[in-house]
Amino acid sequence: MRLDKKKKLKIGIVGAGIQGVCNALFLQKKGHEVTLFDKETPGSAAASYGNAGHFSPYASIPLNRPDILTDVPAMLLSSTGPLALKWNYVPKMIPWFLKFINNCTKKKMMHTAKYMHQILDLAIPAYDELFEEIDLSGLVENKGIMYIWNDQNLKSRELEIRAREEVGAEQQLLNKKEIHDLEPNIKNIYHAGVFYKKARHARNPGKIWLKLFENFIKKGGKFLKLNIKDLNFDNDKPVVISEAQRFIFDKLVIACGAFSKKLTDKLDEKIPLDTERGYHIHFKGCDNLISRPVVFQNRGFGMTPMEQGLRVVGTVEFGGLENPLSKGRVKNLVNNAKYLLDGLPEHEDEWLGFRPTLPDYLPVIGPSKNYKNVFYSFGHHHLGWTLGAISGKIVAKMISGENTNLELEPYSSLRFA
Repeated sequence: MRLDKKKKLKIGIVGAGIQGVCNALFLQKKGHEVTLFDKETPGSAAASYGNAGHFSPYASIPLNRPDILTDVPAMLLSSTGPLALKWNYVPKMIPWFLKFINNCTKKKMMHTAKYMHQILDLAIPAYDELFEEIDLSGLVENKGIMYIWNDQNLKSRELEIRAREEVGAEQQLLNKKEIHDLEPNIKNIYHAGVFYKKARHARNPGKIWLKLFENFIKKGGKFLKLNIKDLNFDNDKPVVISEAQRFIFDKLVIACGAFSKKLTDKLDEKIPLDTERGYHIHFKGCDNLISRPVVFQNRGFGMTPMEQGLRVVGTVEFGGLENPLSKGRVKNLVNNAKYLLDGLPEHEDEWLGFRPTLPDYLPVIGPSKNYKNVFYSFGHHHLGWTLGAISGKIVAKMISGENTNLELEPYSSLRFA
């Protein structure tokens, strides 16, 4: 049932990253009064700042693939591989990893791919609704994204290509000459590639995030720099609690990425959220070496030309939220970048961020299992940046009682009940 247009709800959002800010902006469009909470100021060095900057509408194929388990030992043993573990975290991640293994079947992979494609297909149009209200001069480029690979693990590449074809993602296969024509500075180590023409990239994700946040404030939104430590309820209305203050709302959205589990646990929902730790470095003054993002799949890393220089991003490190940055992962990115490009200077800006990930590689979007006035928007793994706007649009429609015309059950936290 559609919410009465005159009914203005008082809504709190915990988390002011790209998910929280996009939720806030779409809720404002519905006429609601919105307050954002975060322990950090928007624009700080969080995941919404340090990501690869890809707008990736094609990226529907998850990591829970039937071929991935046979590749894991080699990935862990390789000094140039994309996967790493903090061994002190292994006991804590065993339950998550067992659930992940259970999802590594062709049937479950295609289930995830289908429902990722459903929202990815709407991701860029949703951003366009928000971007038309801000000045993005020079901050977004529409040059596509290119993936390349060598002649190893070709069966895995074929699986990904077929699966993307099956769900309807647009892709163009590239031969060696076509790769060279697009990116002549990349060393000739590749066998083939694929080009996603409709993909875009951010020249500075942090600036875009901050511009969206500033637009939220300009339109009457409130931001409180507080660490929300607990949740309670007053006649079904959610109450958020910091160290010294309490705030009551009609509705609450939990959108604090990898930190969301600390709050959902308090709602008696055992959502198996863990974190993939990702890294980036910059090579200053080298953004002119490539024209668009390039991802080298065999080593699981990518390079994006940005205002800060050439940003090199990647690795999947399981180590939780408390372990420090790994110098070995930084060295991995440096060596991999130099494997693809000559003449790189010393790197700068070593950064670690947290990707919130569920074992079936679908996000959680929608109402809490136990509390009708609490909504979730987290668990978007590598695609939190791409899916910020569409997730916010979906949650805003749900809270406002509007039909999304989407099949939403696959994103529900009920799947973990």
